[in-house]
Amino acid sequence: MGHLIFINKCSAACEEATSIKFTNIICTSYNESWILVNTCRLRALNRYTTTLNFNATLIQPVTETSITFQFLQKANGYKPWLYKYTIDVCRFFKKAYNPVAIMVYKMFKDFTNFNHTCPYETELICDGFYISDDKIPIPWPSGDFQLQMQFTSNKKRLIFVYIYFHVADDL
Repeated sequence: MGHLIFINKCSAACEEATSIKFTNIICTSYNESWILVNTCRLRALNRYTTTLNFNATLIQPVTETSITFQFLQKANGYKPWLYKYTIDVCRFFKKAYNPVAIMVYKMFKDFTNFNHTCPYETELICDGFYISDDKIPIPWPSGDFQLQMQFTSNKKRLIFVYIYFHVADDL
């Protein structure tokens, strides 16, 4: 039901947005005895395309993990915008069950090694990730957004990732 409300809201209130450009990324490890962040940065390829690069080393194998993600929109600061979900990663990769997580995963699956069932060992990599116009699954309103992701294992915080991006209309 919540997904239908999102699509109806966007269909009624959103203009066709055609480009998304990353503007910032912040990664914070809260448990360096479990995970070390090696790379967390954006790289500008040209005026219109910025790629996201992330590399982290897992010190210990992770057998139970979840991601809590939330979209926020900038309006006098970043305010919650439509979604906040917690996904059991091990369960999701056995059988994808959340439509929003499926959309997000389809956008970055070709750029990462974070695409298999548990356990996770050694490195987690997302290299050269960008969003092309044809990968945007639904219309978005123009503006600045933030995607907050909190990774946990055994109910302990491991890492926070904040991805900032700008959505622009086709001119």
